[in-house]
Parts: sequence; C-alpha cells; structure tokens
Amino acid sequence: MKKVVLAFSAVVLLASFIINEVANWSLDGAHSRLGFSITHMGITDINGEFSKFDVKISTPNADFNGATIEMTAEAKSINTGLSMRDDHLRTADFFNVEKFPTLSFKSTSVKKAKGNKYVVVGDFTMHGVTKSVILTAIHTGSAKNQAGGDVAGLKLIGSVKRSDFGVGQAGPGLSDEVKLIADLEVSKK
Repeated sequence: MKKVVLAFSAVVLLASFIINEVANWSLDGAHSRLGFSITHMGITDINGEFSKFDVKISTPNADFNGATIEMTAEAKSINTGLSMRDDHLRTADFFNVEKFPTLSFKSTSVKKAKGNKYVVVGDFTMHGVTKSVILTAIHTGSAKNQAGGDVAGLKLIGSVKRSDFGVGQAGPGLSDEVKLIADLEVSKK
C-alpha cells in the first residue's frame, strides 16, 4: 500500500510539473501590428505603426495569467503613411532615433481579469525615459497553424502621455495622449 501511495504521489507531482511548464511564444510578424493613434487639432486621429518590432511572451499557465510580455520596436521604423511626417518624427523634435533607437515594454505583472481580458502592468521606455504603464490585453483566440502548432491572438491597448517621456512639444496641434495598439499573433515554440 505504501508503494502505491508513493507511486501515485510521484505521478501527481510529475503531472503538476508538466501542467505548469513554461511555454515560450514568438511573434508572427506577418500577422501582427504594433501601432499608435494620436489626435490632431482635436478633430481627427492620425494612425501609425512601427514596421520593425519583436515580441516575446512566456506563460507559466495554460492561459496568459502570470505571463511575461516583452515588446521592442525600432524607432526609425515609424510609419504614418506620409514620409515627410515620418522623417520629422525621427528627428530630435520627437523620437530622436539616433540617440534613442528603440522603444520597449516589459511587463511586471499580468493578471487575469474578466473573461478573456488581462491587466498588464509594465515598464515602458521611450526617448530614454522609463515609466510604469497599465495596458489591457485581450486574448482574441487560439488555433493550430498548418504545422499543427499552437498559435494565439492578443490585442494590447493602453495610452501614454508624450510629455511624460519628453517626446515632441506640447501645443494645440497634437494631443498629449497617445493610444497604443498591438494586434499580435504569437506561436508557441
């Protein structure tokens, strides 16, 4: 009987390690977007994105509760659809891409909220300044890719104030608030 109890305990312990195995996820860049939106003149939104970025996610659970999310973007890859504006955004007036080549986010906490939503707290670094920000993550679904591997969709949304990071001058042209939007498809490694 003692051997049966020990064997059962070993199986339960082994299963708990398997269930709680950390999974690493990598970005499917062809099906993802890291973007932003800012209001111009108080009447219209200007949208843009970073064409060169990477995302790494580690999950200790079957869902994204307790995950670690890291995002990095090349500042010079900014694209708003107007090259003259993009060139100006790359200068010292805004992103100063020569001095500050990357923007980054690293989560410090990911907690399950209601339904498929998560509260993501993390450190956002832009223009050489790091501030804590809160994002909402929405798990938009899971599927299998053509190779049979696990893929998941995540949408992260939030906002930051440009003035908190010293990006651009305050004025009536552009709002201080910048909405952040990441539509991500990630694959389990």
